[in-house]
Amino acid sequence: MASACGKSRRTEELKDHFLKSTERKVFVVGDETLGIVKNAVYADSQKEKNLRGSLRAEVERKVNKGDIVILDSLNYIKGYRYELFCLIKHTQTPHCLVYCVTSAEVSSAWNGSREADEQYTQEIFDALVMRFEAPDSRNRWDSPLFAIQKDDTLPLEAIANAIFHRKAPPPNQSTQSQPLSSTNFLYALDKVTQDVLTAILDSQKTSVPGDLIVVPGATEKISFVKCF
Repeated sequence: MASACGKSRRTEELKDHFLKSTERKVFVVGDETLGIVKNAVYADSQKEKNLRGSLRAEVERKVNKGDIVILDSLNYIKGYRYELFCLIKHTQTPHCLVYCVTSAEVSSAWNGSREADEQYTQEIFDALVMRFEAPDSRNRWDSPLFAIQKDDTLPLEAIANAIFHRKAPPPNQSTQSQPLSSTNFLYALDKVTQDVLTAILDSQKTSVPGDLIVVPGATEKISFVKCF
């Protein structure tokens, strides 16, 4: 999850395993596949926001019930992970989160050992470490969670079981269309209103200014803006 943590190496391990053990297509979506200059992007909050939107859109285009999509990106903001969770709920596909656990010191050493044009600058590296929000398996959007130390063997079978043999999270009831009649219209209207308010209030707990909030029943998302 954090920068220079070995996540791309783990991505390749997962991709190779699934290609050899299944007949499913495997798609990798990440910073590298979009061809970004990471120091330029992560130095500008708007560019970083646009990157997250592009990654999410690419995942949305590729995700389905038959193929495997691996998102190889920092994903260090919990509000963004919640957005991805809402996406997979909508498509009714199981998911899991692989958290590459490293210390800031080890990550910094790995970053320094890269080719010069592949390194994060020290300023950007320090900023990413400071903003990092570690996943928590108690959050439904972070579960099932596989926390992997740098010397651990990747639990390939457990990860495969999590995405192949686990039920997908149920869709929100508010997104299921129900016929309205004159007798239940006010009740239904009140329920939809409460669902929207609950979704917005819950999203505010996990979002940062500039993130998009998923509103039940709506085709467009709203931007979260913090008021002072």
